[in-house]
Amino acid sequence: MAHDSTQTSTADHAHGEHDHHHEQNFWQKYIFSTDHKVIGIQYGIVSLLFLFLGFILISCMRWQLAYPGQPLPILGNLINDLYGGADGIMTPEIYNMFGAMHGNIMVFLAIVPLGFAAFGNYVVPLQIGAPDMAFPRLNMASFWLFFVGAILIFGSMFIPGGPAQAGWTSYSPLASSVPTNGQAYWLVGLVILIASSLLGAVNFIATIIQLRAPGMTWMKMPFFCWAQFVTAFLLLLAFPPLQVAGIMQLFDIVFDTSFFLPTGLIIGGQPAEISGGGSPVLWQHLFWFLAHPEVYVLILPAVGMVSEIITNNTRRPLWGYKTLIYAVMTLGFLSFIVWAHHMYLTGMGTVISTFFQTTTMIISIPSVIILTCLFLTLWGGSMRINTPMLFALAFLPMFGIGGLTGLPLGFSYSDLYLHDTYYVIAHFHYIVAPGTIFAFFAGIYYWFPKATGRYMSDYWGRVHFWLSLVFMNLIFMPMFLQGLAGMHRRMYDGGVTYAGTATPEEGVVGILTKYVEMNQTISIAAWCLGLSQIPFIINFFYSITNGKKVESPNPWKATTLDWQTPTPPPHGNFDGPIEVFNGPYEYSAPGTDDDFLPQNVKPSKGGDTTSAPSTEPVPAK
Repeated sequence: MAHDSTQTSTADHAHGEHDHHHEQNFWQKYIFSTDHKVIGIQYGIVSLLFLFLGFILISCMRWQLAYPGQPLPILGNLINDLYGGADGIMTPEIYNMFGAMHGNIMVFLAIVPLGFAAFGNYVVPLQIGAPDMAFPRLNMASFWLFFVGAILIFGSMFIPGGPAQAGWTSYSPLASSVPTNGQAYWLVGLVILIASSLLGAVNFIATIIQLRAPGMTWMKMPFFCWAQFVTAFLLLLAFPPLQVAGIMQLFDIVFDTSFFLPTGLIIGGQPAEISGGGSPVLWQHLFWFLAHPEVYVLILPAVGMVSEIITNNTRRPLWGYKTLIYAVMTLGFLSFIVWAHHMYLTGMGTVISTFFQTTTMIISIPSVIILTCLFLTLWGGSMRINTPMLFALAFLPMFGIGGLTGLPLGFSYSDLYLHDTYYVIAHFHYIVAPGTIFAFFAGIYYWFPKATGRYMSDYWGRVHFWLSLVFMNLIFMPMFLQGLAGMHRRMYDGGVTYAGTATPEEGVVGILTKYVEMNQTISIAAWCLGLSQIPFIINFFYSITNGKKVESPNPWKATTLDWQTPTPPPHGNFDGPIEVFNGPYEYSAPGTDDDFLPQNVKPSKGGDTTSAPSTEPVPAK
């Protein structure tokens, strides 16, 4: 009860603050805003821009893979002017730059801030009945640190020598010996980005613990909030080791230390003038200790969005609500003890490799539980097929393919062959591209009416979905075959140098030509995927001012608190005090007048709402 009274007084105080909020000018309201909704939109816009930039980079790389040594159309001369070269041809150095920047931009500047910061900022306070984040100014600082770090990393593409080019993993000693300042820019930007993420993580944890509306017990909290809650802990615990590693590598580059540089290092045929004694493998440990939990930082917000959309459009409670919560908590814990399955080639012993193989297999269990619960939610439901639902449904098999194809990579004996091949590219991108990004598209179409008061066109949304689904699979499915054939992910000419034949007379030499030729088909599909986003882009911006207006604040007839606010939500979110009486997914509950019962509506006398598993409250502390 002490928790509830503190929670109520905190929320009432915050409501009071917002009721007497002074009139803001343009800069205060839209640029340096402390409103969580504006900050969420800022994160979303910047993230989508970087998502587009990351796609441009990989489109240029795909040209080089499909037509190696041929001039790059349109952008070729511009790239040569920036980085050297001639006749618009992409050099190996430029290919490495674009590869490193593509990975870093997509992970750190696009997908993580879009899923965690943009959707989390906008939706979580609304869903828990809070007037704002716990620390609004800290929230604003988090965004602007992200923006500064992003500009530093992006700006490194225009400095003499070009940006970082040691791959998105930036392994030492390569990262410390590339003759460009781009790596130093990347490291400074990365340290700032991590500071931003840590501020955001602390803010989300404090907000969810302290600012839940009266009656919003832990087991009445929407699953999306649980996913964000676990994600915040992943960021809080996993990012500091990489921040320390980034500072250490920066010292190696700028101050000639040797944290990651070994004795006897030869660079350009000459002994390096360093003190030595460092360990390159230490960088891998610190990097992957972050980078594997980072995979779940990408996935968990997506799973949360898909859960909200599926339960809403099947008009059923979320099957196994508590089981899903325990599954994501288990997933979060296990994600910290599987990192070295990325490092089997470092020569670890059989005992330690067996440990990481075992934990990798165990971590697949909660992932299967999550997918099973979502599939069972569909079973027997009266489904509404709209654009958000299409993307949410497609997420399930795409994420499933990504997960299943990851199992061979968890075993050291099969990973030794598949490591750093296109098989790994396909596996990871099935998780992130047709998986996570499809979930984000679903979330954009689903919450767009709440943010703008207008719908996006369902017709053009369906066009966007089907084109994206087809071309996504045409891109990544053939990569599994290329990887099994031995095509390495870092071959800048797409394997042409190592192409061979397979005849009874000659035997098998190099990579079979048919797998090399797949690069052309894959690249064409990639460019078509880019064109497939044009309907989305036009639909998005056109609908902001010209889309069909929503009929009510709750156009999807949803139960969670984010749909019980005015549309768009005002500063402070709610018109008055809010109290929670029901679980988050009271759909088709017996004894209700409609097929949904909002969380803030008292059940009618004699109404039975115990059918949903989420209605069994547990103590908040």
